[in-house]
Amino acid sequence: MGINQRTLSAAAFERATRVIPGGVNSPVRALRSVGTTPLFIADANRAYLTDIDGNVFIDFCMSWGVFILGHNNPAVSRRAIEAIQRGSSYGIPTEAETRLAESVREAFPSMQRLRFVNSGTEATMSAIRVARGFTGRDTLVKFEGNYHGHADHLLVSAGSAVANISTASSAGVPNDFTKHTVCLPYNDVEALEQYFLKHGDHVAAIILEPVACNMGVVVPSLDFLKATRRLTTQYGAVLIFDEVITGFRLAFGGAQQRFGITPDMTTVGKIVGGGFPAAAFGGREDIMALLAPDGPVYQAGTLSGNPVAMAAGLETLHQLAFPSFYEKLEGRSRQFIEELKQIIRGRDIQLNHCGSMFTLFFNAEPVRNFADARRSDQKRFARYFQRMLDRGIYVSPSQFEGNFISECHTDDILEYVLKSIKESIE
Repeated sequence: MGINQRTLSAAAFERATRVIPGGVNSPVRALRSVGTTPLFIADANRAYLTDIDGNVFIDFCMSWGVFILGHNNPAVSRRAIEAIQRGSSYGIPTEAETRLAESVREAFPSMQRLRFVNSGTEATMSAIRVARGFTGRDTLVKFEGNYHGHADHLLVSAGSAVANISTASSAGVPNDFTKHTVCLPYNDVEALEQYFLKHGDHVAAIILEPVACNMGVVVPSLDFLKATRRLTTQYGAVLIFDEVITGFRLAFGGAQQRFGITPDMTTVGKIVGGGFPAAAFGGREDIMALLAPDGPVYQAGTLSGNPVAMAAGLETLHQLAFPSFYEKLEGRSRQFIEELKQIIRGRDIQLNHCGSMFTLFFNAEPVRNFADARRSDQKRFARYFQRMLDRGIYVSPSQFEGNFISECHTDDILEYVLKSIKESIE
């Protein structure tokens, strides 16, 4: 693939910086950690992005995992357009909200009742509020390197774009906002058990990514996941699985289906909106009964349950529900991963993967937690990112992010990507 100079993107970025802080509306898009300036995209279709300079890139980020069916899936786009033609927002209920809620509950039986919001941040923030209301306790346990959105009390060791910021992961967050957030090492059963032994009676909830995706892909041990379930049950705390990324990605029923662990509450996002801003939080009926207007825990949103997002989500889940979908995606991903293992064999590079998600860590040692991930060589990753970009491949632009294989990544595309990876790490 021949790549043109990105002069129009550079000019667009310079213009954007005059009116948008950093020139972007989400920090990682600035591509500072990989030493370049952003792509400005003109259009996207299936596995490809086209920038305003006319460069075409194979997309392995897929809007951070959203497009498991590929960009601009014809049926999803058609449903969204039809919804827009009926009116893009009402602030009044529609039947589509109920139908999508029923589809989500079918995939995630643990979500006996659920409510739609507009983003993963809203979903996790709301789930935690409900959990605190249900237990009457304040303390929240999260894990280092797990990102649950940018609510003040969650920006503690939050991985991803804030991986290099110590203490609270943002300025402007008062200590009083994070004093009830306890951060423990991911995949460390002993540390979790010791904390609950001393403080378990004060814990309102544990929230975790059941497969971490914001320090790069880090797969939990089954013992660790079982410990979160056992200890929350023992001490009367709520177990929240943040499946904003893993939901509908690792299986139709997410990580909880894949690992056989049932949480009390779940958040889903990204895929559930079919490419439009949508997310949901839900859980056991007795917990969700506290949510207004039925109970005293308040949450609201003008655009929650937006009819366009509901239509796109319904069509997306309809396609994902076909029995062969995940079997085919898993098979293609497994073959890709096995060939990638051969390419990096004998090198100081770690490959972490789960289903159709993977990360290459430029690290001589296995990566099992955030401390391990942070020892990776980010300068080497930046060179790798640039070399892949030169070959017409857009991988997720951070050492602390995952890459996503989707239905539209054909065998020919994956073969070219493997060849490019081999060349780029030489």
